[in-house]
Amino acid sequence: MSDNRTPTAVLLHGWPVTTEHWRFLVPALNAAGITTVPVTLPGLGAVPASDVTDFRKAALADLVRARLARDGFTRYAVVGHDWGATVGYLIAAAAPESVTALVVEEEILPGVDIEIPPAGRDHYPSWHGPFNRAAGLAEQLVPGRETAYYGTFLEQSAGPSGLEPAALHTYVDAYSAPGVLESGLAYYRTRSQDVDDVRALADRPISTPVLAIGGRYAMGAAVAGGLADLATDVTRLVAEQSGHYPAEQEPDGMNDAIVRFLQQHS
Repeated sequence: MSDNRTPTAVLLHGWPVTTEHWRFLVPALNAAGITTVPVTLPGLGAVPASDVTDFRKAALADLVRARLARDGFTRYAVVGHDWGATVGYLIAAAAPESVTALVVEEEILPGVDIEIPPAGRDHYPSWHGPFNRAAGLAEQLVPGRETAYYGTFLEQSAGPSGLEPAALHTYVDAYSAPGVLESGLAYYRTRSQDVDDVRALADRPISTPVLAIGGRYAMGAAVAGGLADLATDVTRLVAEQSGHYPAEQEPDGMNDAIVRFLQQHS
């Protein structure tokens, strides 16, 4: 059971990474007296439980909220990367009394129409979304070619500074496990429902303080821009040397910024 007197941060990583994405942030948060709760969303680098069949992000948000409540967490910040940030936003929208602060790292929520700045457009890949949504295509082409599929996305999306080779191998290995491909694809194939869920919130933006982090060589300032109609209190941060993984690529600066933000809103 948790002690709700202690500041808590729930960490939700995205696709195609694992909790290894938080390897620099967790020690920094713990050192600052913030309890960390890393959560692996169903299917993101691990086979989901057999009873998880709905990958709509609102359904996953409900799943995470229920798990946190069961474990005694009733007040917490959420730090989300990629799909984890969409789920985090939906948790904040559904439970504003519980979520003290939200960090959105490298995510433009489904249905938000905003252009990625030029440096990001030159590096961040646009092929993976349509490919992953195409029914049956990835299932035919990816098996046996996981290193090319995941590795290419990870290398391109990381931008010029890249990822640590050990981390990249960890991610490719995790997503190459049997059954993981299909659940990862499911995140992309609920797009129409996810778009409807996010757009339904546009007329009642969340008041939860948001730190919007974008990598210069990925989504950049578009992360904060995309939240303009969805949140009333947004702080923008662009990681100048990063692609899609600022928490890994510029850990010192990101650790300091996230710790300060969470301390201000604990």
